[in-house]
Amino acid sequence: MTTDYPISVGIFEGFSWIRCKGKGSFLASPAMKSFGDERIAAGESCLVVDLSDCTGMDSTFMGTLAGMAARLSVVDGGTLQIAEPGERNRRSLEDLGLDFLLEIDPPKAAWRGQIEAVRSSLVPPELKKEEKQREVAARHVLEAHKNLSQANEKNAKKFSQVVGLLEAEVDKESKKNG
Repeated sequence: MTTDYPISVGIFEGFSWIRCKGKGSFLASPAMKSFGDERIAAGESCLVVDLSDCTGMDSTFMGTLAGMAARLSVVDGGTLQIAEPGERNRRSLEDLGLDFLLEIDPPKAAWRGQIEAVRSSLVPPELKKEEKQREVAARHVLEAHKNLSQANEKNAKKFSQVVGLLEAEVDKESKKNG
């Protein structure tokens, strides 16, 4: 794995950290989701996604954030926090209504005051090799867009065609892979 991989992660006392460098996209979001799912399954109640070096986010990446926030919302005290999103990323999250699902730059977060120490100890996530890569990718993108659609009615209308196309793609790949 190259050292310029867009996602790096770490586990700390009271939270787990995911940092995105460059574009937050459908390419980076499966690794983010996998790490987040593993941490939630291990009992983590606070995931932090650091967007300080994220140049922008596509809908799949934001849908992945929405899904992680939804999974954490059923955990006692569970929360997805966004660290240093910058104005553009903050606006993107707010435009899709995701600011109601997650906490953006919470002032009293457990990680305040230790951001540089956290960032200096992050590592690339372990990537899993999937046998049916195209089908897995299509399912991931579909799930992310369903998450966005479930966030609010405006998103449901905005992404309905995309969800329909993705469902057809997943069905086609599934039949092809038997």
